Parts: sequence; C-alpha cells; structure tokens
Amino acid sequence: MSVQQLPLDVSVHQMHVHVTVDELLCVIFALLTAASNAVAAVLQRKAAAQVPLERSMHVSLIADLMHRRVWLAGIAMVIVAAVAQATALAFGPIALVQPIFIIELPLTLLLSTLLFRGRDSLHQLPWRAIIITTVALGGGLAAAQPSGGVDSARDTSWMIALIVTAAFEAVLISTAVGLRGEPRAALLGLAAACGYALTAALLKNAVADLNGGVAEFFTSWHIYAVAVAGVGSLFLLQNALQAGSLVASQPMLTVGDALISIAYGVTLFGEVLRDGWWLVPQFIALAAIIYGCVQIAKSPLASEAAPLVTEAPSTVQ
Repeated sequence: MSVQQLPLDVSVHQMHVHVTVDELLCVIFALLTAASNAVAAVLQRKAAAQVPLERSMHVSLIADLMHRRVWLAGIAMVIVAAVAQATALAFGPIALVQPIFIIELPLTLLLSTLLFRGRDSLHQLPWRAIIITTVALGGGLAAAQPSGGVDSARDTSWMIALIVTAAFEAVLISTAVGLRGEPRAALLGLAAACGYALTAALLKNAVADLNGGVAEFFTSWHIYAVAVAGVGSLFLLQNALQAGSLVASQPMLTVGDALISIAYGVTLFGEVLRDGWWLVPQFIALAAIIYGCVQIAKSPLASEAAPLVTEAPSTVQ
C-alpha cells in the first residue's frame, strides 16, 4: 500500500476532516521551506545592504556578495529551502505548497527583529497583523483545498507559459530600472516572485522526471531550466533587497509568489480549487492576508528607519 493511500481521519464536533499522509508531509516540508527562506532573506538583506548602490543590476553585485560570510550563510539556507521545497512538491500540488510561503513575511520580521534589535523589541511587533495573516492563510487554504492535477506538463503548455512569463518579467524590470527606492524594490520583488513561482513549477516537473529514472531526469530540459530560473530569480531578489527595505520587497515576493504559483498550478498541471460559494471565504482570506501584510509593512520595526546594519562591512579574506 502506498503512502498516499493511508488516510488520517479526524472528527471534530461532527466535522469530518480527511487528510492524507501525503498532504500532511507536503504541508510540513512547505513550512520548513518558508522558515529556511525567511532566515535566508534576513541574512541576504544584511549582506546586500552593505554593497554600494552603483553595483545595482550588475554582475559585480553578486561578485561582491560572494565575499561576504553572512551572504554565503544565506545561500546555504536557500539550498536547505530548495531541498525542502522539492520534497513538498513531490507530495502535493504547487497550489498548496507555494501559498504557504506567505508565512515567510511575519517570520522574516520576527527573525530580523531578534537578530538586529534583540528580544526587548519583540513586544513592538505587529502581533495582531501577524495573527491575521497566519489565520487567514490557513483558512484560505482550507477553503480552496487545492487538489488534483498531473505531475508533468506538456511542452506546448510550457512554451506558452514561458513566453507569457518572459513578457511579464520584461515589463516589471524595465519599469523598475527607471525608479528608485521602495517602488523599485517592490517591482523587483514582484519580478523575483514570478521567477521563483516559475522555478517551483519547473522543479515540480523535474521531480516528476526523476520518477522515470536518473537518465530521464538529467536528459530532460526541466532541471536545467530550474537552474536558469533560480539563478535569475536570485539575481532579481538581491537587487530588490538592495533597492529598498526588506518589507518593501518581501510582501510582493511572498504574496506574488503564491498567486502566480496558483496560476501555474491551474494552467500547467490542471490543479483545481474549490469554486462556487467557497470562493467567498477564499476572497475574504486573500483580503485579510493583504491587509495583514500591509499592516506588517507599516510597523515601525519593519520600516527600518534605523540602518539595518550598523557594523562595518566585513568580507572573507
């Protein structure tokens, strides 16, 4: 009997909840991914803030960051997140995995507060907004109940998706280049979100290729596209983090990633969300998530009025 055939049945006050082991593992690894990404974002922001502004949108930005220990530690957490994400996508639909990453925003704020301001500042966190965002995320996913779909998309579908994605990215990046500060960080954050959503969709397909054997995995174009999209997304994220505050880019990154990933899941893999009257709580949850993210962004701790990094930049010798 496969793991997927083993159900966990829980009855709470006459409400029958049916959760498979696969879905449970999917959620656990998705949460692990979100936590790892939050740690990575804080470490990468600390490093990116030390780089001169003139290196923005240039390869020298990455060259500089590679000589900073804190950035390398952030990249290590990115690798942990990638492994956890691949595992989550192997157990469940992309429309379930990626939205869970919205939890990265409150986690990032919590971690950055602990790292740069200390425990004494924890009471200043926007706990009401954090709770609203977290509860709305859980309620929204419960209402949508993403399910179904195939593990591998057709090449013709991929071709259309890649063309549309490239056009969307071109508009975002070209617009961001002419801006400065928070608007630039937000647009580049959304561009990075689109790239990470595409990376997740490609990764899901690559994991499916692995089911056909190692030879099929390495001869398929999906795994190499994962590398290209991942590196491109990382480059966009570094520029977003350098352009403005962490919260300017992080809401666009997390919410954008979730919504775009759902679009990929539905159009490429045939995943389904509950419709009908279930759309009402889904839209309410989405509105609550956006409200929570905005309130988090308006937090004094999130505004980063004081410099995020006060010590002198250090590099690897």
